[in-house]
Amino acid sequence: MPSRSAAWSQLPPLPVSLGVAGPFAGVTDGALLVAGGANFPDKMPWEGGRKVWHADVFALEKPDGKWRKVGQLPCPLGYGVALTTERGVLCLGGSDAARHHAEVFAVTLTNGVLQTHPLPSLPVPLANAAGALLGDTVLLCGGSEQPGEQSALNRLFALDLAQAAPQWREWPPCPGKPRILAVAAAVDGAFYLAGGAALEPTNGKVARVYLRDAWRYRPNHGWSRLADLPEPCVAAASPAPVADSAFFLIGGDDGSRVGFQPIGKHPGFAKSIFAYDTKTDSWRNAGENPAPRATLPTVWWRGGCVLPSGEIRPGVRSPEVWSWRLHPGGIQELSPGLRSASDEYPGTPGF
Repeated sequence: MPSRSAAWSQLPPLPVSLGVAGPFAGVTDGALLVAGGANFPDKMPWEGGRKVWHADVFALEKPDGKWRKVGQLPCPLGYGVALTTERGVLCLGGSDAARHHAEVFAVTLTNGVLQTHPLPSLPVPLANAAGALLGDTVLLCGGSEQPGEQSALNRLFALDLAQAAPQWREWPPCPGKPRILAVAAAVDGAFYLAGGAALEPTNGKVARVYLRDAWRYRPNHGWSRLADLPEPCVAAASPAPVADSAFFLIGGDDGSRVGFQPIGKHPGFAKSIFAYDTKTDSWRNAGENPAPRATLPTVWWRGGCVLPSGEIRPGVRSPEVWSWRLHPGGIQELSPGLRSASDEYPGTPGF
């Protein structure tokens, strides 16, 4: 893996004072779009606050410009998968206050006018899944069909956008535990799935089990298990940014502060960034994130990986929008102790 270093900068913050978790984001007509997501506008969840989903779509046409509202999603929606394609920004699945959705549509912005284009719905309702674009094929894996974090999936769904009439197909499921909030990446003709949380009975309740395993799926070859992550990783920015033969895990929850009290003073998520080298099946330390957060998408725009909004600690969002650029110089090798066997452990659901 070529040695690289990273430079961070801030773009104008979203015009949503609280920020949102789980928004859709992508690029269309050269503009950066951020849409939907959810937050707690009145009180925090541990104070009885109610999560509210949003439908507003915002556009930023240049890095030193201003966000403007350009329209709305068909309904309030968040925690789906967003991918930038030639058809526009694909919004796949997601949830609202009542249910998980199977709907899929593309959003485009042309001469300032927002349009929505329907695509075939997913075979099942799906939120908190991980997805990436492998050539012309959309791949989605994991997630859950119903609200409440009671069960998860390991199914892999594929939609070939190059077909005249694309239809969803189901490919072999991931052999690992069913999971939500994993990270996906597409590198050199293969689909990667890393981390996430299993949902398993613990002390009479269903709880998150923070995962460290990573998997690769190659069409016509199937799944293979890869080196474990250096630490558990749930709800990191996804799809993972890719450079050369590597993809990067940025942010997310490593589970080390599960159960922190008082929750209102939670110090936030881990700053570590890890890079996976697809050629050597190894993980490396790739520096620190100055603004760690979870449950957010990534977007490649203007030569950088944009990380819009997201959750900075349980229940709390941020309107900040960051851009991360890689430059020659500086990825550190992990110490051998970080390559130990998997140490999955239980945690509690987030907000």
